Amino acid sequence: MDHFGLLSVIPPIIAIALAIWTRQVYISLILGIFIGWLFIEGFNPFLATLSTINSFVDVFADAGNTRTVIFTLLVGSLIILIQASGGVAGFINWISKLIDRYKDDSGFGKRKLVQILAAITGVLIFVESNISILTVGTLYRPIFEKLGISREKLAYIADSSSAPSCIIIPFNAWGAFVMGLILTNGLENPFRVLFTALPYNFYPFLAILLLLGLIISGKDFGPMKKAETRVKETGKILDEGSKPMVSTEITTVEPENIENPKTFNMVVPIVLMVICMPIMLIYTGWQSEFVATDFWGKIMEAIGNGSGSASVLYSVTFAVIVAIIMYLIQRIISFKEAIDYTLKGMSGMVSLALLMVLAFALGSLCKQLGTGFYVAEVTKSWLSPGLVPFVVFITSCFIAFSTGTSWGTFSIMIAIVVQMADVMNANIYMSIAAVLGGGVFGDHCSPISDTTIISSMASASDHVDHVKTQLPYALFAGGITAFLYLIIGIL
Repeated sequence: MDHFGLLSVIPPIIAIALAIWTRQVYISLILGIFIGWLFIEGFNPFLATLSTINSFVDVFADAGNTRTVIFTLLVGSLIILIQASGGVAGFINWISKLIDRYKDDSGFGKRKLVQILAAITGVLIFVESNISILTVGTLYRPIFEKLGISREKLAYIADSSSAPSCIIIPFNAWGAFVMGLILTNGLENPFRVLFTALPYNFYPFLAILLLLGLIISGKDFGPMKKAETRVKETGKILDEGSKPMVSTEITTVEPENIENPKTFNMVVPIVLMVICMPIMLIYTGWQSEFVATDFWGKIMEAIGNGSGSASVLYSVTFAVIVAIIMYLIQRIISFKEAIDYTLKGMSGMVSLALLMVLAFALGSLCKQLGTGFYVAEVTKSWLSPGLVPFVVFITSCFIAFSTGTSWGTFSIMIAIVVQMADVMNANIYMSIAAVLGGGVFGDHCSPISDTTIISSMASASDHVDHVKTQLPYALFAGGITAFLYLIIGIL
């Protein structure tokens, strides 16, 4: 495929580096996009400016992008509605009673208990990464604040328990998508291929183990240690000058005239949202003719054909509608207040929606520049069979981090890896696992990944703070993964 050579990797690298250095995410992304269009338009600044503007408009030409932006706005509505209903307050009371009854004779600590509960919640909701993140952030943010745990730590827990669990337990859109790619590239029985590759997929297992180990030991390091020390010494859950991804209007809504806040006012809409996700995947992917002949085969095929963005949008929409109906029946809010809260929640998400538009525009630009294909092409010509998984993992990490998309990385690299493994007689299962682990790495820590962005939003953390505190942990797990592939390759 055509690409712009070395120029193709410059825009995402500039955008990411500037965002971390200047903390001005929006300006950094816009500048990165402009530079990319400058290359495409033959270094004509006028045409590059026009193309940059048009690229923002073109984001909405893709139905999936539009659904994601609308879904982001509706999440704000859901968050503020369940807070106004007293659902979050009820959940906090329930968890607080649970913590108060917890006997701390072992020295484990209430703060550690809550973090473990948040991590387990994120792992168990493996149906969709964004729903996992939103659930953990929404449920545990007030409790973390009450116990003096930093927003950065909550964002890390939400992020590190979502995408890794989705690829480890692939009975979801992630698994269906990967199996579709495996089948498309000529490998029979993709279900068996995926599960044979699973034990070699070291990164997501290490990411979750590292998360649990850090919580249990309490031994944070790097910027995260500074963040946790800051909270303990000053009580500030956010760093000086940091701005949460969610408007304070959403994070500070308190229920009015509710003497007995009920937990189920929060649990029911969120559980409905989680349950609706696989059902909507099946619904959107159902067709008149299937390749599979058995019932479960058809279900998996339907999930594979389903629209992830549509399923998430439908799920959140149903959750908002059910929440409003529940609160109206209980007379917690009036119909006018329901509309006001819905619109107020959306308004608090405008900055996040804008960030996602910029991230989508940069991702589209990378496709036109051929960023992923260039990186893959540069590396594939000098690999030895034993080192294929090691180099494939490093390459996949770089592509996913630069483009902010794990699924895009899967699409690019699996097609290349299947052919390479066949020609070079490399371990096909380990090579596929290396692609999946590298893709999850990028999804886990890239500043322009949707899951990284939504983790900042759900936890009300500053986005750059989240990236800076999580990146050392991701690099640590990624470094061990690369070392394992290297040693296995050498031996």
